[in-house]
Amino acid sequence: DELLEVITKGFPSPLEHPLPAVTTPDGTPQAPLACDPAGPLCAEVVKTSSDPYVGRLSLVRVFSGTLRADATLHVSGHFMSDRGHEDHDLDERVGSLVSPLGKVQRPLGSVMAGDIAAVAKLGHAETGDTLSSPEHPLLIEPWVMPDPLLPVAIVAHSSSDEDKLAAALSRLVAEDPTMRLERNAETGQIVLWCMGEAHVDVVLDRLKGRYGVTVDSEPLRVSLRETFAGPAKGHGRLVKQSGGHGQYAVCDIEVEPLPPGSGFEFVDKVVGGAVPRQFIPSVEKGVRSQMAKGVAAGYPVVDIRVTLLDGKAHSVDSSDVAFQTAGALALKEAAATARIALLEPVDEVLVLAPDEYVGAVMSDLSGRRGRVTGSEGVGAGRTKITADVPGLELTRYAIDLRSLAHGTATFTRRYRGHEAMPAQVAQGIVGGA
Repeated sequence: DELLEVITKGFPSPLEHPLPAVTTPDGTPQAPLACDPAGPLCAEVVKTSSDPYVGRLSLVRVFSGTLRADATLHVSGHFMSDRGHEDHDLDERVGSLVSPLGKVQRPLGSVMAGDIAAVAKLGHAETGDTLSSPEHPLLIEPWVMPDPLLPVAIVAHSSSDEDKLAAALSRLVAEDPTMRLERNAETGQIVLWCMGEAHVDVVLDRLKGRYGVTVDSEPLRVSLRETFAGPAKGHGRLVKQSGGHGQYAVCDIEVEPLPPGSGFEFVDKVVGGAVPRQFIPSVEKGVRSQMAKGVAAGYPVVDIRVTLLDGKAHSVDSSDVAFQTAGALALKEAAATARIALLEPVDEVLVLAPDEYVGAVMSDLSGRRGRVTGSEGVGAGRTKITADVPGLELTRYAIDLRSLAHGTATFTRRYRGHEAMPAQVAQGIVGGA
């Protein structure tokens, strides 16, 4: 009797279970759903898997209406773009409907409200998507998912694996809403954000066992920046005149640091036409190109003002390309005479830990070059700790915090901005560049 009571309380009838709120894809609230086979169709993809013979298979829970085989459905997916799931609204034709029982799949003609079934050939549906009628599209409120906080950088083991990697990753993302895929344009790395080490092992095992893709992990690179710590002047000179059409461009610039977040400014102070007007944008283009490549350790340069002061041109040999090169050379020379500071990303970290581990957590954050900005009790013997911590020090924090607090603490992180890196840390990075 006790077991039956647990079952009835934990797994109530669909008629007794409260249904999720729904809106239209544009956010307009709709009337509450009822578990009625004659009502408007509204279903949710609760799990996605890939079968080597059937293809993508979606496990669907029908909340309202009746889902029929070979019908056309509207597929809505929103609110998950930060995890690699782009927002989408499109119509798709349903394949066969089956009721899975172990390895046996029983064909169905229709699925009524309250039932669960597997749907084949929904090529764009992902876990958490809403299925509804094309005439009356609906969107179920999004799931509340824990943030994946353990990043792992991967690279294909061979060229054959690289050819299959993109398709395999897109399938994994569709299957697992707790994983986030990041393709970092600055570092050129593919980063999988997972829940923990066990999750990483499962993901890599699926890549190899299910999709035949072998990957290797590599050290995670953090998106650093470079900036000038003080004013400097640079002279860029490109003179190549060895017969035939040559190249000639000379420019003098001054570089000044700007407040954080200011970006890049280019100022023209050339007088007397020393640099022809048509070549001034070329100097700026050359400076921007060199900024993207970096001047010390290969990281993008930010928050500077470059002033073009003077230059020289040749009536025949000067060109757009020549002044671009001269602009880049001038910035490099200015960097050689100035102190270049490295900027690292800093995250605002919020840790929720039992009171007995607060001291250990704060000490650990300080050891990661973090600044503890506050702590307050939240009741039930737990304390909330906030700190600003460099992203370089948070690569494995999900694992270390679990070990430190014996799995009783949680944390979240949010990018706050870039700040100057300590000189001793920056020297090691510049020296290894």
